[in-house]
Amino acid sequence: MISIQKSFSDQGQEIKGTLYLVATPIGNLEDMTFRAIRTLKEVSLIAAEDTRQTRKLLTHFEIATRIVSYHEHNKQASGPELMRLLEEGQSIALVSDAGLPAVSDPGADLVADAVASGIKVVPIPGANAALSALIISGLSTEKFVFTGFPPRDKKSLTKWLSALKSQNGTLMTYESPHRLRKTLEAMLEQLGDRRIAMIRELTKRHEEAARGTLSECIAWIQEHPPLGEYCLIIEGADAAAEAGRSSGTEEEAEIWWKSLELEDHVAHYEAEHGRKEAIKLAAVDRGLPKRDVYNAVNR
Repeated sequence: MISIQKSFSDQGQEIKGTLYLVATPIGNLEDMTFRAIRTLKEVSLIAAEDTRQTRKLLTHFEIATRIVSYHEHNKQASGPELMRLLEEGQSIALVSDAGLPAVSDPGADLVADAVASGIKVVPIPGANAALSALIISGLSTEKFVFTGFPPRDKKSLTKWLSALKSQNGTLMTYESPHRLRKTLEAMLEQLGDRRIAMIRELTKRHEEAARGTLSECIAWIQEHPPLGEYCLIIEGADAAAEAGRSSGTEEEAEIWWKSLELEDHVAHYEAEHGRKEAIKLAAVDRGLPKRDVYNAVNR
């Protein structure tokens, strides 16, 4: 059945409120839009994932609207109260810590409740980390799949990646710095040595995009410890297959170097990356400690 968004009932009942989904900057305050500032000033209430973080934003733009907390751990209590206020005709702005609300956060639940109750939901567009990372990744933007945060335990992560293996679109995911290496290693095992862009600190002073294959990026973070939350943009199955980087089976993923002696394996990388980096990349491929590879090829 088709649902048409209305702000009041056909019976002429009192007009309901509006839920505004307001994008906030992901780092640079200059990315705040005029419309977002005006909306936050005009609504009855602001529901924020982290009130301390949002208060800094409101103070900067001299916004005095009352703010309440709405996050994963209190949504069962806060959600019904926010719905009651919307039903009574109050307007509410929903914001997350950064970027668009309701993307991989509990705001999606509030939106679903509002839609089900016939409450008008209005997006106030702005900054988004995943799409910003995608357009600077250098990978295909014609088709893409946003996957949120990867599962934490290895079994679930393996199953999750297995389901994504055949996706032809570019993959987009978030990851924390302390889990980055394990996730990249699991991706290499399940997806093959695909191209990837690891992007952090978007719009901030230390914005950084590290681009290469999964094995190269694993070697990179061994020398450059991850800092800050990452957006990972990973080559899709079709592009990887065309370039010969698709995983297929484990045997196919390893076949290019399996017949090589260790010295030849290192030499394969050395021409492009230099001796030191080549040793690290060969160590990643073979699952060996870097020191062991170094000692073996420098006897």
